[in-house]
Amino acid sequence: MSDITKRRNIGISAHIDSGKTTLTERILYYTRKIHAIHEVKGKDGVGATMDSMELERERGITIQAASTNVTWKNHSIDIIDTPGHVDFTVEVERSLRVLDGAILVLCAVGGVQSQSITVDRQMSRYKVPRLAFVNKCDRVGANPEKVTEQLRDKLNHNAVLMQLPIGLESSFEGIIDLVKMKAYYFDGPNGDIVREEEIPAALLPKAREKRDQMLDAVSMFSDELMEAYLEDRVTEDLIRQAVRKGTLALELTPVFLGSAFKNKGVQLLLDAVIDYLPNPADITNVALDLDNNESHVTLTADEKAPLVMLAFKLDDTRYGQLTYVRVYQGRITKGDEIKNARTGRIARVGRLIRMHADEMEDITTAGPGEIVALFGIECASGDTFTSPEINLAMTSMYVPTPVISLSIKAKDNKSAEQMAKALNRFAKEDPSFHTFVDPETNDTIIRGMGELHLEVYIERMRREYKVELEVGAPQVAYRESISQSAAFDYTHKKQTGGAGQYARVCGILEPTQESDFMFVDEIKGGVIPAEFIPSCEKGFRTALEKGPLTGFPIVGVKVTINDGNFHPVDSSDIAFQTAALSAFREAYLRCKPIILEPIMRVAVESPSEFQGAILGTLNQRRGIILSATEDNNFTVIEAEVPLAEMFGYSTVLRSATQGKAEFTMEFSRYAKVPESIAEQLKKQFAEKKQLR
Repeated sequence: MSDITKRRNIGISAHIDSGKTTLTERILYYTRKIHAIHEVKGKDGVGATMDSMELERERGITIQAASTNVTWKNHSIDIIDTPGHVDFTVEVERSLRVLDGAILVLCAVGGVQSQSITVDRQMSRYKVPRLAFVNKCDRVGANPEKVTEQLRDKLNHNAVLMQLPIGLESSFEGIIDLVKMKAYYFDGPNGDIVREEEIPAALLPKAREKRDQMLDAVSMFSDELMEAYLEDRVTEDLIRQAVRKGTLALELTPVFLGSAFKNKGVQLLLDAVIDYLPNPADITNVALDLDNNESHVTLTADEKAPLVMLAFKLDDTRYGQLTYVRVYQGRITKGDEIKNARTGRIARVGRLIRMHADEMEDITTAGPGEIVALFGIECASGDTFTSPEINLAMTSMYVPTPVISLSIKAKDNKSAEQMAKALNRFAKEDPSFHTFVDPETNDTIIRGMGELHLEVYIERMRREYKVELEVGAPQVAYRESISQSAAFDYTHKKQTGGAGQYARVCGILEPTQESDFMFVDEIKGGVIPAEFIPSCEKGFRTALEKGPLTGFPIVGVKVTINDGNFHPVDSSDIAFQTAALSAFREAYLRCKPIILEPIMRVAVESPSEFQGAILGTLNQRRGIILSATEDNNFTVIEAEVPLAEMFGYSTVLRSATQGKAEFTMEFSRYAKVPESIAEQLKKQFAEKKQLR
């Protein structure tokens, strides 16, 4: 499809269990991409189409973002279904990086939940225009107007209801469109037949009132609509243009309603995607010119311009590495030569495909705005590919730092071989999953975003690679820092015959909040020659790798060097590195070092009767309660709890609430550990050192 105005790239994101995958399944069905609807947890033995991994179907959650392409009213829509669980947040990040618009799915009962706030923040980071879809209007306690209010209060959105429900909960029958002022019903066993009727007389006054409210809000984006509104000659087109303008400017969030599970409202949502979400030409994308001091270059969605595309996801399949790319500019055709901007390597496009969950369709060419996949191209996630004649790179995506680690050990040689293969693959596919061998213990350490994140990878190693594993206890990624300043003056002198080593560095160590490490050079008069300044910085960086108290990295340190000395013969790069490293170690203990631990923001949602029990479980875990909100016999408790106390919390919560509560958590910040725990950690580290 060459008309770029008829193309949409959208993501579907939300809090866990808001019905994202169910909604995607309905979209696939109504766009005739699939011919039967399957439910998320696979009760029919099949499972939702987009959850293609066996583990996803078993657990009823989305682990990997999946992409597909559908056609609706002559428009081509690329859709990415993203995971809801915060442990897989990098999947959401990389999807949002390449999307032009998104649907924020909210539960009509739960409203704006903790993960909705995270997802919204991610969408804001990438300036993604969005529609809100209030799902589950058939559930007991559904209240779309309250959810719209929450969008305004909690997320600070200019949220405007574009529809009204006809009935709610078990009597939810259909939807009133406030633009057309018509009622819509969804007939047939799967809601295929959309029936347009007049608005029921009983609901007409409310519909008029809500339409007026909507026009009031929307007319702020169009003088023409404002004029027409005052003169009572508003047309549907004028409203749509104004809503689209407000949505693209990220100043308006139109709100749509429905129940994906009951097959209501999805077709109208698809119409809204076409009417209000941007086409690739509406969005300004910028690349960095690597030949010109990384100056910004605005990309044009023009298929005749040189090619620029971003690899945002890798997948290892039985046919080799599959690289998902989004084309921003130019056209890619089978057989073309493309350049990896990071490595400078030229590769030829062998096989080009369009993905539909785990199925593939071979294609020969793809233009601006399309999301496709390539086979047999070696690259890393986040690489830019261009035509060989240009040298541009897209800015990379945000990758959160892992907060949890555990050690794993293969039981035999065959498993060790397979484990290495698996780890290599996972680390390449998922930038938030790290793996390395601890040089002191020789243990393989894996790091990730949470218990579930690592659990899924361990399970995948067992199933997909048949690895027999021994898994250690999860470890928290502690950090060390300093709490006060101290000066240093260190001379490194060594004379063992032949050329000696001489270097002197002086300066000050200070705590800083601005970054993990800051290096300031205040050397005057060449007391340390300019060529040895980088050596000093390198020495300090080496010192930060492992703190003397716990063996964890040191963060939040500013080092200023302001004096020193050198010898014309004996000073060298290595002498200054050693001097800096030793100076840091000598001054560090005088800076009153502290140990920091990751603090998680935890949100527990449960029936109100268990509020006391939940507060008890959080208090026992050194939790600080931030808020407890009760709404319709349902309570949401938000708290900050150290990660070290959260291991196994799901089991405790389940038994304390008869399995009726659920919780989410995400990394919030690092904070100082209490003195008693700091002593324990130091003791453990000292014992570990003695054992070696």
